[in-house]
Order: sequence, then C-alpha cells, then structure tokens
Amino acid sequence: MAKVLVIINITAGGGRAVRVGGPYLEGIRPALGELSVVHTEGPGHATELARSAVADGLSSVIALGGDGTVFEVINGLLDDPDAPARPTLGVIPVGTGNSFVRDLGLAQPEAACAAISRGGARAVDAVRLEHRDGVLHYVNLLSLGFAAQAGDLTNQRFKPLGAAGYVLAVLQSLITLEAHRFPHRVDGGALEDRPVSLLSFCNSRYTGGQMLMAPDADIADGRVDRVEIGAMGRRRFLTSFPRIFQGTHPRMPEVRTSQVQRVVFEGAEEISVMVDGEILHLVPRALSVCPGALEVYA
Repeated sequence: MAKVLVIINITAGGGRAVRVGGPYLEGIRPALGELSVVHTEGPGHATELARSAVADGLSSVIALGGDGTVFEVINGLLDDPDAPARPTLGVIPVGTGNSFVRDLGLAQPEAACAAISRGGARAVDAVRLEHRDGVLHYVNLLSLGFAAQAGDLTNQRFKPLGAAGYVLAVLQSLITLEAHRFPHRVDGGALEDRPVSLLSFCNSRYTGGQMLMAPDADIADGRVDRVEIGAMGRRRFLTSFPRIFQGTHPRMPEVRTSQVQRVVFEGAEEISVMVDGEILHLVPRALSVCPGALEVYA
C-alpha cells in the first residue's frame, strides 16, 4: 500500500488543482515513491481522508489546494489527540489565497514541490478552537467582525478573482461597516470588551493572499498574535486599508496587538467566524495553542 496520500481539492482555485496537478505530482514522485491520489467529493471529504491517513499510519499527506484545503486536512490530521504518530503534511499551493504557506516560503507550487522532494520538515503550531458544538483546529487565523463579513462576501461573489476578490469584498463591505463586541479574556486576565471593527487571532502572518495581518506572527513560537482594530469610521477605515499590505497598521492608534496562548470567549450567541478562509457560524468557547502539533515539509 502506498504510504503517501495525495488529496486534490477539485474546487480549489476554480478547478486549478485538477488542471495543473499532474506535472507537480510527477515532480515529487521520484522522491516519495508510490502515491495514492484521491480527488475530494465535497466539503469535509479532505478531513475524512486525512483522518484515515493517520489511522493507517501513512508517512505523508500532500494537499493540492489553498487555505481551505489545508484547513480540512489538518482537522483530519489532528482529530485524534492520542494518535502515536501523524503523517508529515505537504502543501502544493494551487488555491485562491494560499496565505499559510507564505510563512514557509512556499507561495509558489514549484518551491513547494522542491521542499517536498528534499524531504526536510519543520514543526509548526496549530490552534485548537473549542466551540459549543465541538472542536476544530486552524493554522492561519481566526477573525471576527469585519474580516468575517468580507470573507463571507468573497466566498459568495468574488472567489474566482483570487486575492483581488477579497479586496473588492472589503470595499463593498465598507457600506455596512459597524462596531462589534466580542467579550473575551486573554491568558486568564481581565475581561476585554471594547467595541471593535475587527478582531483576529493569527498563527501565521498573512490573510487574503498578501495582506500582512500579523506582521510579527511566528508559526512556531507557541503563541497567537491578537490583532484588534477598534471602532472606526468608513473614511478612516478606507484610507487606512492599504497599510495592511505593508503590515504597518499596528502603528495606528486604533490598533492593539499582543501575543497570547489562551483565549476564553464570554459571549453566548452564534456569530460568523472566518477560520483559514472558511466562514463558519458557531459559538466560540476558547482557543489555545498546540505547540509543534504538525510536521510540514518546508
């Protein structure tokens, strides 16, 4: 039986993973040997496949797709907390944003294939989110407020446009910009409950492709970077928005950042949450860092 599972997300990048995947797989085959290649059949299928890979003791799981594909795969890899070993994760980025792999220097598929072929891997953190209905993990970021609204609009209307689609969604979402409250406690501290436009908990640096949401984040430091943008008017938000591409927005007086290990949410209502590019509707309870939870080809 092949010890390497390749998961191709048929919807990633508007079908790009299927169209261009063949040559990339031929490029890594000499180093990895026999490959078991499976195309996803719908939402959640990549999680099921990755979960089975852990149970079967496979050595590697290679994901062809974007951040959403990685999100599904890592939730399968981390589903069993008592697993004696987990496959090494490889990512060939052929999705829309490919935010997470930028921290690994693997934004281009060719670089990712070279890293997989070399075989070197590094440990990276994951973040565990407990919510009313269960548990999930992420490796990029979790965002509340404006980012979730813009992400939802991106997925509904602008996904085929790639990173530019997220920018368009941001501009359109400004029409209904409003402040929100997401009461929470950080590392057992006092209640945080000021009005915010956006609140993100970032494991890696980028979102929406090349937006540098958390310029100081480190995927292997055992912490998440908390980025809080306070209540802002539409004009101020619009004129400040370009700063996120340079990562200079933390210098603004409306922005607060910190590095944390655990967050406990106090709200009881279901809210929209953007997790690694996916929009979910849930009641968050707590998030905590899982240091070095994954081995990733890099």
